[in-house]
Amino acid sequence: MEQSVSARWLKRYRAFFLILLLIVAIQLFLAYKSLDIVGGGSGSGFDAAEAPASPPPPHSQARVQPPTRTKLTAQQLGFQPECDILAREAISALQRAKTKDCREHIAHIACAIQAGRFYAPQLRSSCPAGNHTANVSLGCFKDEKDRRLLAGYYSSSKTSNSPAKCVELCLQSGYPYAGVQYGRECFCGYDTPPRAAKLPDSSCNTKCLGNAKEICGGFYAMNIYETGIAKFTAQLAATTPPEETKRVRIAFLLTLNGRALRQVHRLLKALYAPEHVYYIHVDERQDYLYRKLLELESKFPNIRLARKRFSTIWGGASLLTMLLQCMEDLLQSNWHWDFVINLSESDFPVKTLDKLVDFLSANPGRNFVKGHGRETQKFIQKQGLDKTFVECDTHMWRIGDRKLPAGIQVDGGSDWVALSRPFVAYVTHPREDDELLQALLKLFRHTLLPAESFFHTVLRNTKHCTSYVDNNLHVTNWKRKQGCKCQYKHVVDWCGCSPNDFKPEDWPRLQATEQKSLFFARKFEPVINQAVLLQLEEWLYGPYTSEYANLHGYWQSLYHHEDVHGAGDDLARSIGDSVMRLSARQAKLDPLELIELTHYLHRDQYKGFLVRYRARGSTGKPLHLETRVRPTQQGKLARNARFSKRLRNFEVSTDFDQKEQIARNFGKLLGPQSDLLLSYTLQANADSGAASHSYNLTLLWIDPLGRLQDFNELHVEDSTSDVINHSKTLLKHPITPGIWTAKLIGRNSIYAQLKFLIAPLAYYKGYPLAKSSEAEALNAGLTVALPEDFEMPVEWQQHLQTDDEQFTMREESLAKGKMLGQELHSWIDGLVGQFFQLRESCVVEADSEVSLPLCSDAPWSSLAPDPKSDVDALLK
Repeated sequence: MEQSVSARWLKRYRAFFLILLLIVAIQLFLAYKSLDIVGGGSGSGFDAAEAPASPPPPHSQARVQPPTRTKLTAQQLGFQPECDILAREAISALQRAKTKDCREHIAHIACAIQAGRFYAPQLRSSCPAGNHTANVSLGCFKDEKDRRLLAGYYSSSKTSNSPAKCVELCLQSGYPYAGVQYGRECFCGYDTPPRAAKLPDSSCNTKCLGNAKEICGGFYAMNIYETGIAKFTAQLAATTPPEETKRVRIAFLLTLNGRALRQVHRLLKALYAPEHVYYIHVDERQDYLYRKLLELESKFPNIRLARKRFSTIWGGASLLTMLLQCMEDLLQSNWHWDFVINLSESDFPVKTLDKLVDFLSANPGRNFVKGHGRETQKFIQKQGLDKTFVECDTHMWRIGDRKLPAGIQVDGGSDWVALSRPFVAYVTHPREDDELLQALLKLFRHTLLPAESFFHTVLRNTKHCTSYVDNNLHVTNWKRKQGCKCQYKHVVDWCGCSPNDFKPEDWPRLQATEQKSLFFARKFEPVINQAVLLQLEEWLYGPYTSEYANLHGYWQSLYHHEDVHGAGDDLARSIGDSVMRLSARQAKLDPLELIELTHYLHRDQYKGFLVRYRARGSTGKPLHLETRVRPTQQGKLARNARFSKRLRNFEVSTDFDQKEQIARNFGKLLGPQSDLLLSYTLQANADSGAASHSYNLTLLWIDPLGRLQDFNELHVEDSTSDVINHSKTLLKHPITPGIWTAKLIGRNSIYAQLKFLIAPLAYYKGYPLAKSSEAEALNAGLTVALPEDFEMPVEWQQHLQTDDEQFTMREESLAKGKMLGQELHSWIDGLVGQFFQLRESCVVEADSEVSLPLCSDAPWSSLAPDPKSDVDALLK
């Protein structure tokens, strides 16, 4: 466990703080009891900050506000809002939003909602309802405790129960019948109440607690009403098409992000056939992937890239906007297709394309979506459908509660779908007089994870309801204990979940799809594990030959010189340039230009990154080379300590993925703006009979000046399996460049020590440093993160430099921090050379001036043959 500085002060003033915490807890409890707080979450997420012990009535509209609230002024906002905004969540969002445009957008929607002119209060479903009519009373019926008449869903409300409220609730949840009982209870069900249970109307004589003028059943007596919908039954998909059935054509809609170009090529190879079409949307921020995939258009007439691109975020409304725009593009194209299937770079087929075509050909006009499989009211709350969200500043802001329109069923589940052309045409071209679709589009443009509910809800409430198949053709690797870590708080006011990557230990789940109508699986990431992909390919297409080139290699671009450069590339370019200079010097060449940095893995082991660059020899002829570099950190473990012997992968990095339990900064590129963390694996206790131990340890973060910058207190428990832990720092940026030390200490000894590099920067926002003031701001970080009044434990002093030594080193660090040009490069090269090992090099084209192998013959090179990802093979 990691503890902050404040936590350590608690130990000294424990009694005082316990009393203070007790007072605060009582006040919070009283405040909680006065508020009607709704919890959240979904198959995709849950709102841990607002999860109540028991859910409130689903249709409770009145939200009791705190007695005092913040009032935002025009001066604070930068504009005069249309109204006096009351919703506390909207006020919070306005206080946090960074740009004026975003604040204006939030304020405009908040005021429209407050005035009651934003959402439609009532909508009418056009799904055939048979003989059912909303609010028709069937009479009073006898109920039994052990055998409920309506056993689908139950809620109880002391303030708002009435026949109309109960009918609305049950209709929203998809039930044909609603029943009220004992004044406050509402029951929903699918089955028509039996005539034998009919009672005289006088047996239902209890007044409704939500409306005393109406009757809400009695003691085990229930007033039952029709909700106006028929019992919904999803269609069962046919498995094989009749003879001479027309074979369908599929539009594969690939929505891509990141830099996994080779995996996208691999996916295209698995899906490609000339009769189908492939429409690719690349996130607007991914310049590299877009540029590389654009090359496919000149080779394949049925592959096109979307020109209108969006910057999508997890859970954002822009995801639905992007999908609808791409579907509209497909409709306007000259391509002929019958179904559209959306996929990402993390998807991969688990059946052959022919089997998929056979299946869809047997089910023309049907729509394949996966429902949530739980009670609808719980889904609404856990998914946050009863909240309004606004997307701007690349963030989804929660601005308040909302009541969903009455008269419609709400549904949702997965956003990976297979939709028929008629339904796609319907949702992308709404008529002006189609109030239902227009209102749903507006509703879901202000909904978290809208693509997970929009298509489902439209299907359930329109003439297309008879085409609904509860199967999205996917199997997803959910491991919620690992995947639900609130990892998206930086982009959305909600806690989100994501599925895990498939690994070889998950193979049984993939095998289990063989006899099911499942055709895709997710997620796959070869940078995390490629072995399972190879296993899947061999399962589908037969074994690879032993001569297959570079079968176990995987390459993924980290940086490319043609990318649009920004501050995000400054560190990679600074280190990449340095490695280029070191490599060129070793080959007795003059470095010219850094071309590309590429991660390289073999058999799922990281082998370093590749630096491709141009240089000039003594003859002046330009040369093109690539060097493999292995990042290192200089660690030591105590030899005689039992704990140290079980310590593995003790390293400092950034970007720790709690879901996959790995730091994604594979190249260990650390700079002045990095958010450092230490991760390690504690191996299981091999002696099963030994007593279990716990360890109270301290992790010291010591900067290049020998000063303590931060510390973490760790409590580590023994386990019967390997445990991966990580601990973050709370450092002030920019942190001091140079050689840092992380020390893991116990009461009297050092268990582990690690020296690692914080590299100085040679670039600022994409441009070489040109001013000493810029350099000093980036590379001369001398602040200390610990408070000035922090009392250093005496036993820690031995791990630090003396005050005189720190002063001398501070002056040196300040001078280095102002360096520019060749001086700066020399400083960086001296540091990089200690922590990045040059392993091997190759030349792109043979040249007598250098005695290096050709890169095409070097199995580690990014220019080596990689037939498993070679899309050009499709042209042969």
